[in-house]
Amino acid sequence: MQPFHRHTGKVAVLDRANVDTDQIIPKQFLKRIERTGFGQFLFHDWRFLPDGSANPDFPLNNPRYRDASILIAGKNFGCGSSREHAPWALADFGFRAIIAPSFADIFANNCMKNGMLPVTLAEKQVSELIRRAAQSEGYEVTVDLEQKLIADHHQFSASFDIGDFQRSCLLEGLDDIGLTLKREDDIARFETQRPSWAPPSIAGPLS
Repeated sequence: MQPFHRHTGKVAVLDRANVDTDQIIPKQFLKRIERTGFGQFLFHDWRFLPDGSANPDFPLNNPRYRDASILIAGKNFGCGSSREHAPWALADFGFRAIIAPSFADIFANNCMKNGMLPVTLAEKQVSELIRRAAQSEGYEVTVDLEQKLIADHHQFSASFDIGDFQRSCLLEGLDDIGLTLKREDDIARFETQRPSWAPPSIAGPLS
């Protein structure tokens, strides 16, 4: 997993509340077995018209948001099903962080387990970022996980909270597999001591 320390990027705005995971990545695109390649289907039913052409009214099709890596969204972003494909699609599209007043819990956890940072700010602060993005084409902010701070170059600054465990994993670039592999020597030692016929559940805990 790619570590997250400090990221500066262009902002894209999707000012909609209750964006669910079926809109983020519709169910018909969940057949892939890799984590990559989902970005082309991100917000598919909103981004494209029935004839397959780009929907000019959808915000992410606006040329001013091209190459954005920070998404600002409405409250309860990522609600709906628990599909991990949603953060995969957002990350594959190029987003490294999402800023919103609130997130669905499972979606937020899935983001952090895939190296993408969900940042919760007060609605007033999110509204201010949206206003600034509307006024300034190419608007950028810096998301600093080390300092737990979001700032731009025009005197906007806001701190955010994140659990110590999640923050540590993001800073080190550790997903669940990476965390397990940190104990690889202990696991190998345990396996050499375990009788070949005994399943791990009755062979005793790691020493």
